[in-house]
Amino acid sequence: MSALPQSWVASANTGVTDFPLQNLPYGVFSTASQPTPRVGVAIGDQVLDLAALEAAGVLKAGDTDTAVFAQPSINAFVSLGSAAWRATRARLTSLLVTQGDGALRDNATLRAQALVPLADATLHLPVQVPGYTDFYSSKEHATNVGTMFRDPANALLPNWLEIPIGYNGRASSVVVSGTPLHRPNGQIKLPDQPRPIFDGCRKLDFELETGFIVGRDTSLGESLSVEAAEAAIFGMVVLNDWSARDLQQWEYVPLGPFNAKTFGTSISPWVVTMEALEPFRVAGPVQDPQPLSYLQQQGKHAFDIELEVLMQAEGDAQPTSICRTNFRHMYWSMAQQFAHHTVSGCNVRVGDLMGSGTISGPTPDSFGSLLELTWNGKHPITLSGGAKRTFIEDGDTVVMAGWCQGDGYRIGFGEVSGKILPAKAKSAG
Repeated sequence: MSALPQSWVASANTGVTDFPLQNLPYGVFSTASQPTPRVGVAIGDQVLDLAALEAAGVLKAGDTDTAVFAQPSINAFVSLGSAAWRATRARLTSLLVTQGDGALRDNATLRAQALVPLADATLHLPVQVPGYTDFYSSKEHATNVGTMFRDPANALLPNWLEIPIGYNGRASSVVVSGTPLHRPNGQIKLPDQPRPIFDGCRKLDFELETGFIVGRDTSLGESLSVEAAEAAIFGMVVLNDWSARDLQQWEYVPLGPFNAKTFGTSISPWVVTMEALEPFRVAGPVQDPQPLSYLQQQGKHAFDIELEVLMQAEGDAQPTSICRTNFRHMYWSMAQQFAHHTVSGCNVRVGDLMGSGTISGPTPDSFGSLLELTWNGKHPITLSGGAKRTFIEDGDTVVMAGWCQGDGYRIGFGEVSGKILPAKAKSAG
């Protein structure tokens, strides 16, 4: 086996960093000295300023003369298409690999300008999100929820094995990791009361998900095959789709969740490209019955992505790991989700975000929500400081991480974290 390519950025070669030469995820950052947000890639413990490379003539994306990296989102770059994605990744690799092009490595002035310590960078939402769709594609999660709230013998509804279930909404409340969120207010139907009350959520939860970023526009009436859909995915993020379980239980019939989900969805600040994830492609679960023809796939369409959730009560010295699972468990693939999204003729836009739905595995410690981990509050979990939790309390911080483990390297997403603040003063009712 050939030696793993190394970077002259020494921190990229540790074997444990999320951001080795083999990753090069895209994000948007600013610094105190240059507060204008622009596009960068993570390499080791540094951010490489692509706008600076672009301005210096060292990096050019596609055939456009527009400065695509001096932008507050990656959308302009993503819109250039897959050929530009591949060429830019190849150029960045050549600039960063030890024995590669010396245009950056050997230019001390440009290095000082273009390499920024991650510790000095403020990370922003990497994508302008025109639309957000959330799916419900983990068989284990859907079975657990159906078992809890319906007949355990018929936990999955008849359509679940035939169709990637999803719903649209709330792109405006997608936020970047580190953004605190207030506990939502809304209607709650207590079991001993004839009518609902208006109050702060009492069963606040996380949902461990990933999301993928749409890499091309489609026109109204156009549909994509699963092959075309897969080719149109730019990259992935780790996603926490916060959920107000008690609000949802009251409102979801007949049209699904609304206020239970609208108050916030957190994503990781780095978008890991599908090219970086390609070595970790694996077979997904067997689909039975065989999907309808437009959803049928051959080959490997899942990805071996390890996922973890940590929770920390205010005042605790360290977080507690409460869940470990893997994206490979997902029943419906991203390509199937995307193709089904367009089959009606619904048009998509560059930057659209599509969430996987809660990712749960087959064992109790791999369940991707507190609803499942505590079985709707019946089995509290204990955090490192001794506090017990059935759902999220004010002051709690939830941290999610994802990574693919290679031979001597890992492809990481960084973290997506969020702290829950008290509900704001209730103004409705």
